[in-house]
Amino acid sequence: MDFYLTALLQGLCFSALALGIYISMKIFNIPDITTDGSYTLGGVVTAILLTHHLPNYIILPAVIAAGGVAGALTGFIHTKLKINALLAGILVMTALYSVNLSLMGRSNLPLINVTSLFNLISISPDPNHNTFCILSIFVIIITLLIGYLLKTDFGIAMRATGNSETMIRSLGVNTDRVKIIGLALANALTAISGYLISQFQGFTDISMGIGIVIVGLGSVIIAETLINWLRITSVWLSLILVLAGAVIFQLVLAVTLDIGVDANLLKLVTAAFVLLIVSLPRLKSFL
Repeated sequence: MDFYLTALLQGLCFSALALGIYISMKIFNIPDITTDGSYTLGGVVTAILLTHHLPNYIILPAVIAAGGVAGALTGFIHTKLKINALLAGILVMTALYSVNLSLMGRSNLPLINVTSLFNLISISPDPNHNTFCILSIFVIIITLLIGYLLKTDFGIAMRATGNSETMIRSLGVNTDRVKIIGLALANALTAISGYLISQFQGFTDISMGIGIVIVGLGSVIIAETLINWLRITSVWLSLILVLAGAVIFQLVLAVTLDIGVDANLLKLVTAAFVLLIVSLPRLKSFL
């Protein structure tokens, strides 16, 4: 049962990451690999500021700003320097590895005897219930903000840029600026996941972001499958299903561990699971 409770809490921590991947890959159709670096960056900034005993109301904006700068840099390289989006993300991700390592000064930074988000606020006497309540409130607020943004004129411009960049440019929209801001927003959300997971697990590690884009992509693909199956067009319902996808993805991994699969093979299982989800439409037509 501990596997499933931890999976649920981790799924909530990864919800912001899933929303970030949803913005970059599904709204803009940009495979943004910056995710691996900005996720770790969020955890690094969190760990450094927590160990210096700074309050969370300062740490969270700093994390958002750091992730936003990383995403904006990728957007700038892609739009202004005309570099392929995938390569731009790889370049920034590679650079962020050195940045993160330099900021921490070592490969691992434990968060011992610090006041984290999960012990700062006491909603329930049970630690797990308390963590669940805080994460739920956090995720609801983020979802409401993103949902509201996507309904604004700028959000509509974002969606239109992903659907038909030529058309929206002909209407006078600066698509380069929209992409830069959109990628900054996506990576700010990714950094928030790093902020949450570092406090949840009690440490930040330089390798914590390796392959994390697969987790976000798997969550979004699960959501997209449900969206297509249920024929959903509502932005709000789509965002809710993205959150559900993040939780479902972690629960699948929990089942994998519970049935006795070696933890060393977890990354392999993760990749295979994402491949299975991506292949489902083709497998159905083949059968």
